[in-house]
Amino acid sequence: MNRAAKGAATEAPWVQVVEDERAVAVLAGRFAAAVQTPVVIYLQGDLGAGKTTFARAYIHSLGFAGYVKSPSYGLLETYAAGGQKVLHLDLYRIEDPEELEYLAIRDLFDDQTVLLVEWPDRGEHYLPEPDLLLEFGEKDEVRFIGCHVQSDHGRALSEKVRQAS
Repeated sequence: MNRAAKGAATEAPWVQVVEDERAVAVLAGRFAAAVQTPVVIYLQGDLGAGKTTFARAYIHSLGFAGYVKSPSYGLLETYAAGGQKVLHLDLYRIEDPEELEYLAIRDLFDDQTVLLVEWPDRGEHYLPEPDLLLEFGEKDEVRFIGCHVQSDHGRALSEKVRQAS
């Protein structure tokens, strides 16, 4: 599952200002329209930075009409929409990265899968390498999402999203 290209992480990220939830949803929709599976996207940022908001908007942008709940307690939620299987993983509450073995991520991840991972640093070596890392942050009271390329596949996705803006 490791598709990361050496040196890809050294590229400068592009940054999108997201003033509110609607702006996060618009950006998530651009990602949903551009994704070619399989893809692994890490979502990093503090509590309340917008990671789950982004994941919800991404899943709804694929046409999923139901409730998209936070996987904070169950760790993993799975959705099928738009020809994709979306695995939404939230590792905030795990105590040991080895717990991921019980979720069978490797068995669930296939060619039609998008893996969105919140708090990926808590998964250490039990997660597939990311194609993109989305950094959710705030500086001088301005919220942003930074897109960091981590693989050749991620570079192509990043460019499609950036061109769609």
